[in-house]
Amino acid sequence: MSQIDKSKPVLVTGANGYVASWLVKKLLEEGITVHAAVRNPDNNKKVGHLKEIATQKPGELKLFKADLLTPNSYTEAMKGCELVYHTASPFITDVKDPQKELIEPAENGTANVLASAYKVDTVKRIVVTSSCAAIYTDAIDTVNAPDGKLTEAIWNTTASLEHQPYSYSKTLAEKKAWELAKGQDRWDLITINMSLVLGPSLNPGSTTSESMNILKMMGDGQMKMGAPKLGIGLVDVRDVAEAHFRAGYTPKANGRYITSAHNTNMLEMASKLIPKYGKNYPIPQKAMPKWLVMLFGPMMNKAMTRKFLRNNINIPWNADNSKIQRDLGITFLPFEKTMEDSFQMLIDEKLI
Repeated sequence: MSQIDKSKPVLVTGANGYVASWLVKKLLEEGITVHAAVRNPDNNKKVGHLKEIATQKPGELKLFKADLLTPNSYTEAMKGCELVYHTASPFITDVKDPQKELIEPAENGTANVLASAYKVDTVKRIVVTSSCAAIYTDAIDTVNAPDGKLTEAIWNTTASLEHQPYSYSKTLAEKKAWELAKGQDRWDLITINMSLVLGPSLNPGSTTSESMNILKMMGDGQMKMGAPKLGIGLVDVRDVAEAHFRAGYTPKANGRYITSAHNTNMLEMASKLIPKYGKNYPIPQKAMPKWLVMLFGPMMNKAMTRKFLRNNINIPWNADNSKIQRDLGITFLPFEKTMEDSFQMLIDEKLI
């Protein structure tokens, strides 16, 4: 149980990321000094939005240069911090070399950040941005879970380098974090295990995430023949940032937290857009038959293998989010708000 002093600086790795930017905003609003670790502090396209936010908030922003795969890269930025948020990690599914592009950055990056925490004696708590992908691989895994739903007690055992390597990388990275946490008793570890994240970006110009690509397909006609009923969990980026913040500053917070607001599927996600956008955009209004998805899916995206489609299409996704509501008092934003705010951002940025 760690009581974190808000007068002390806080380290955020990958601070210009989609989730991290909202977290930095929250910390600055609370008057906290943020040590923002990024690859290139001089790249205004990537960090300009953070500087702009800092001019309007009581907290102070300090930028540090750091890289996931460079040992000791985060030590300087971590000095004086009691709380560390490790959010930096790749989110890409279309990769040529999963070992180099996913596994090594995720696992070695986590090891490098936590290795610095061994050296910096001020650190009391580390909050790692993990994923529900460290709990499951495919929607069928939620059906096969005890009582038919995911809980924090479950670990992903079905992902591999060959099948869903992204999920495999998240599993290995989180396991590495828990392994390193057990090797000391000065700081405690908390993980935020989030599902698919949507919601507006604080730096829309750099929005090319996998989650936004799904939304783009719903609005640009790629799914006009129908949306696959692919079982998935969904959460708003603003809720994820709030979850991180509370996990850091709630003394009793512990262990893993499933951070997912809605048990849903792609067709239901699209249906939330129809009332407001259905007249002007080709939002899918019916389910694409599974046989058709199985036929064309692998041609459209090599990550959509027949095994992936077989294990996810027309299969419900279900996770228990009661722990984060109970421990951290999180209340999730409405489904419609998340979908509409995300879609409107793509319109405003002329991406659809």
